[in-house]
Amino acid sequence: MIVCIAEKPSVGKDIAKVLGATQDHRNYWEGNGYQVTWTFGHLCELKEPHEYTPLWKAWSLSSLPMIPPRFGIKLKSDKGIEEQFRVIERLMQAADMIINCGDAGQEGELIQRWVMQKAGARCPVKRLWISSLTEEAIREGFSNLKDQSEYQSLYEAGLSRAIGDWTLGMNATRLYTLKYAQGRQVLSIGRVQTPTLALIVNRQLEIENFKPEEYWNVDATLGTGHKSFTARLASDSTGKKLLPKNEAEARAIEKGLEGAEYTVGELKKGKRAKQPTPAFITSTLQQEASRRLGFTATRTMRAAQTLYEGVDIAGHGTMGLITYMRTDSLRISDEAVTAAKEYIADAYGEQYICPYKRTWKTKSATAAQDAHEAIRPSVPGLTPDEVDKSISGDTAKLYRMIWSRFMASQMADCQQDTVSVTVYAGDYRFKASGYTVTFDGFTVLYEEATDEKEKKETSLPPLEQGQLLKLKELKSEQKFTQPPARYTEATLIKALEENGIGRPSTYAPIITTIIDRGYVEREQKKLKPTLLGRAVDGLMLEQFPHIVDVDFSAEMEKNLDKIESGKADWHKTVDDFYQGFAASLEQAEKNMEGKKVKVPDEPSSEVCDLCGRPMVIKVGKYGKFLACSGFPECRGTKRLVKDTGGVCPKCGKGRMLERKSAKGRIYYGCERYPDCDFMTWDTPVPTKCEKCGSTLFRKGSKLYCAKEGCDFEMPVPKKSD
Repeated sequence: MIVCIAEKPSVGKDIAKVLGATQDHRNYWEGNGYQVTWTFGHLCELKEPHEYTPLWKAWSLSSLPMIPPRFGIKLKSDKGIEEQFRVIERLMQAADMIINCGDAGQEGELIQRWVMQKAGARCPVKRLWISSLTEEAIREGFSNLKDQSEYQSLYEAGLSRAIGDWTLGMNATRLYTLKYAQGRQVLSIGRVQTPTLALIVNRQLEIENFKPEEYWNVDATLGTGHKSFTARLASDSTGKKLLPKNEAEARAIEKGLEGAEYTVGELKKGKRAKQPTPAFITSTLQQEASRRLGFTATRTMRAAQTLYEGVDIAGHGTMGLITYMRTDSLRISDEAVTAAKEYIADAYGEQYICPYKRTWKTKSATAAQDAHEAIRPSVPGLTPDEVDKSISGDTAKLYRMIWSRFMASQMADCQQDTVSVTVYAGDYRFKASGYTVTFDGFTVLYEEATDEKEKKETSLPPLEQGQLLKLKELKSEQKFTQPPARYTEATLIKALEENGIGRPSTYAPIITTIIDRGYVEREQKKLKPTLLGRAVDGLMLEQFPHIVDVDFSAEMEKNLDKIESGKADWHKTVDDFYQGFAASLEQAEKNMEGKKVKVPDEPSSEVCDLCGRPMVIKVGKYGKFLACSGFPECRGTKRLVKDTGGVCPKCGKGRMLERKSAKGRIYYGCERYPDCDFMTWDTPVPTKCEKCGSTLFRKGSKLYCAKEGCDFEMPVPKKSD
């Protein structure tokens, strides 16, 4: 009997269907000489410290560093996992051959190898390596099975990562908790989470230390016939750049322009071709889903996993809709390119097909990674409109985005005519630029969203060299330089990728981890370090500066890549890591003698009901709460609630407070509950009702009054530039 082991039940079902294993035994499928089972993801994990020796059970400085002579694995403690493993163990020990059908990557290889080791598998093992779960891809994969030994370096890289992260995380967390923590507080430290936290803290410090500088824009609105355009002051007549630093300088320039003639001094016309962005890789998928759809990285990967594993599509059955979603390869197969161009020709016309084969440079070119393609629809001809008949919500939105981006990447460039003009006015020069689209190309389908505000280009009227222009308005406007923005999930993932911190598979979980640890919080989709996060980062910077340094994590990733590609020995890499870390740990322990972490209390506007003292915000085991500043003399506490600034429309007395449901969803309710039971999912806003003066609430693109008997509503006001 041949035993196939996949990572998830849904993947196992897809493989079993293709192989003809149609007998359902609840924990596995059987038939046609195959038994197909699965692991539920991480079935096994590295042992806890106390499972190596009882001496490591108690958290003690004398036990550090904890480095087992040989690392071991254990089953995760879960009844469902234990039951599934017993089935896997029985099947594997009776198997003639095992086919590893795990996800194609370091993590997938590690998951399956550990399960086979734990189950005591001794028969030959083959590896199925596929990038999508279509019937065609599965059949092709089974016709090209390889010996598992060909993927040994992939496993060794994954194993080295797990061992290195265990060694640093377990030891540094215990050291910092024992030395610095107060009460039952645990200060979690990790190889990837710590430099990620440092990025967020450093950005916050940049913002706090930023000193805005004043400057003034001088704009001229110029007319030619019935049309007009705006040009901005750029330089003086010698070409020296001009940017007034204060009102006096701006007014002096205005005075110098009195009576000046405005003429077209230089006129440059050209053509440019705007190219589409490549199909998604993991990081760009998460970034674009954050910008375009407002998804967190975790939400994006959950929807992508569903699309990859398969959904039921009317007329097609259950099928994987996209290729493997954990990849940093930009490669697209020739078959997919051909299918895309056939669709484009039929839907848009031959002129919309890119006339040559597009290629993009892959950032990481190790053989195992490039065995994947970029993230694309597994069947390019299956349109989002057709898929929307069978799926909805996050998966439908994400599929449309993946499909559109891939199709656009195979379409013709957007062709534009450009024009830039330099306007002469006395001793000053003004500039303006613009473009017109002559052929929309790929933009008819998709354009990438951006985090930054793009430089505005205006539509210019027909102009000629030496043409005299009429000044309609000369306007000077005060501006100030702006600090860098806090990271969003999209910009943080981009920074992690640029700095080589983590892997595509770790971006989402690492953001979740630093938020769950209480080191970072979301504030209007921006990531802000908490007081605890800043304190931990400061301590790490003081005692373990090389771990906080992004180069440390990036260098580790490079070493793991070398192991994966067979260019480095994993034993030596791990041993070198041990030696360096053990020395750092010993030195840090000496330097930390007698120090404690002190997280400053965050002031609040609340007053203690027991003694009248001001209350402060503290962080406990279950999150933030209000405590009396007179502790320990007064032990008054309160739940921490967020005042939205609105007043309850039902009773007219209570404040509208932000609350969380049992499932973590935010809603808004009256503070006088249970005396007043008003609640809503819609957000209170500062704008008041024009009819009755009550608080307005936002629902979609409109604001409405919730007071009984008042039917006022209005569109959400547009933000001014």
